[in-house]
Amino acid sequence: MPPTRFSERELDVMAVLWRLESGTVAEVREALDDEVGYTGVLKLLQILEEKGAIRHETEGRAYRYFPVVTPEQAGGPALQRLVDTIFQGSAEMLLARLVSTTEPTAEEVRRMRDLLDELEDTEEDG
Repeated sequence: MPPTRFSERELDVMAVLWRLESGTVAEVREALDDEVGYTGVLKLLQILEEKGAIRHETEGRAYRYFPVVTPEQAGGPALQRLVDTIFQGSAEMLLARLVSTTEPTAEEVRRMRDLLDELEDTEEDG
């Protein structure tokens, strides 16, 4: 499986490709929230391709880039790094902070409870 650890800027580019499903250098550059030069975006795309996170196909005179790594694959290591560095390894602290700052809907809270119940059931069976 390709590496799924990204710098903050690489993650910005991956988020654009996940949202658009593909993109040329110009399309990615336009979709980024801040001003990044064309060559800067091109270099980031080349780095991501070297890492195996994206691939390209020729489209006329340009390359169209496609994500290979899914958000779920990237999310695991990123979330673990967040838990380890900010929340001292505590999933409980992360969850408490998450629900206190995002105002989840009643349906989201129900699904979270279901996930926690499933986890508890699994631990009891194991």
